[in-house]
Amino acid sequence: MKTSRYKNILSGGFVFFMSLFLSGCQFALLDPKGRIGAAEKDLIITSLLLMLIVVIPVILMTFYFAFKYRESNTDEKYTPEWSHSTKIELVVWTVPIIIIAILGTITWRSTHALDPRQPIESSVEPMKIEVVSLDWKWLFIYPDQQIATINEVAFPKGVPVEFHVTSNSVMNSFFIPQLGSQIYAMTGMLNKLHLIADEAGTFDGISAGYSGHGFSGMKFKALALPDQASFDAWVQKVQASENQMKTLSDFKTIAKPSENVPVSYYSHVPSDMLLTILNQFEGSLTCTITPEFSAEQTF
Repeated sequence: MKTSRYKNILSGGFVFFMSLFLSGCQFALLDPKGRIGAAEKDLIITSLLLMLIVVIPVILMTFYFAFKYRESNTDEKYTPEWSHSTKIELVVWTVPIIIIAILGTITWRSTHALDPRQPIESSVEPMKIEVVSLDWKWLFIYPDQQIATINEVAFPKGVPVEFHVTSNSVMNSFFIPQLGSQIYAMTGMLNKLHLIADEAGTFDGISAGYSGHGFSGMKFKALALPDQASFDAWVQKVQASENQMKTLSDFKTIAKPSENVPVSYYSHVPSDMLLTILNQFEGSLTCTITPEFSAEQTF
């Protein structure tokens, strides 16, 4: 009776804690909405399956050996002097070596294919968006439209987006999990990230690197709009805002540390504002921002 009661308590506790553990899981990486995210999902699953070739047999053999060599099984021989088996050595060395070789090849190929600085092949001209990491919010500048937003970025689906990423403060990490690769944002430096949304929707964006007290609220929304007309309407909404960011002084006011900042729009921003932000810092590694901007200008 007591044993049954304890089993029920343990079972209930296990279900309760697993529910708590999984309640926060959104599995964004396994629900990609863009070409880059889908390729990264395939890489994650492929790597997992290859590693399970080792993990699953080890788990099964653990239970098998525990059962076979249980104390009550007197049929098995006790051989304390046994120390070597060529067959076992071949298995425990050959299988991992093969798996590591396959994983290494896949990683090498995917590292080049999914290079975040590599443009996405498309017949559509890419859109440029400049990203500045602030304490503790994200500033998005649209140099072609001469507008800016705080904690909201929008673009049409099916259009490649070329993000130019930097930081005005500590090192940070720009990440939209459902669209793909994260990239570091560093003071006085430019980094480049190419993404594309294959579906319309609103996706969560985060800071993937701890950056101080307000880090937990440093989140934004990425809006993949259905078409160019929807994006144009969104731009007009931003242009209707009374807020403007005309000078570096205006930017510095916006950049002051603040937490859990709501979405804000700025109807006018000079097209060279990102260059102005970069040139604040002595030793900045970028003097100009051109269509030919490359990784070599970054580091």
